[in-house]
Amino acid sequence: MRVIGLTGGVATGKSSVARFFEERGVPVVDADQLAREAVKPGSPCLARLAALLGAGVLRGDGTLDRKRVAGIVFADADKRRQLEAVLHPEIRRLAEERITRAAAAGQRIVIYMAPLLIEAGVTDRVDEIWVVTVRPEVQLERLMARDGIGREEAERIIGSQMPLAEKERHGRVVIDNSGTLEETRLLLAEIWEQEIAVHHE
Repeated sequence: MRVIGLTGGVATGKSSVARFFEERGVPVVDADQLAREAVKPGSPCLARLAALLGAGVLRGDGTLDRKRVAGIVFADADKRRQLEAVLHPEIRRLAEERITRAAAAGQRIVIYMAPLLIEAGVTDRVDEIWVVTVRPEVQLERLMARDGIGREEAERIIGSQMPLAEKERHGRVVIDNSGTLEETRLLLAEIWEQEIAVHHE
């Protein structure tokens, strides 16, 4: 079974790229979704995070206040490392469970979508890396529009991530998503033919 790691920076359009392949029957395992699942109310992972970061990170309904957590770990590198030490093994376990299930169902290809695939050092989980990228000004505009934020804040968020040019160097396939939706779909159709259709009877 071939596991493709799909990654990219913030607002590069990873989800829409993943959706293209999902529509064609390739299962997509989404690390962000698994991260939410790992901390669902009643989970051991959530209890450990509340003990680590304080009960204030729990909302009234028992769910994790992700914004508050982000605020804490953004300001405290030690806390971020501790959070990752709790969260990453659980995300890994859930991802392996999904990938194993896809293999058991006879799938020959699965996409593992993770924004921090390279940074979190989990590249051993995938057979190859595909990077979704956009031109810097496009990334900035899309992030401002998506999150309703100003240029300065968007630049700060982008600046806190691994540069796209660096991510691209890790990609066996680099998908430039700077164009229109239609242009990207044409590009993905080509990649589908070259990379997947030949192995995906």
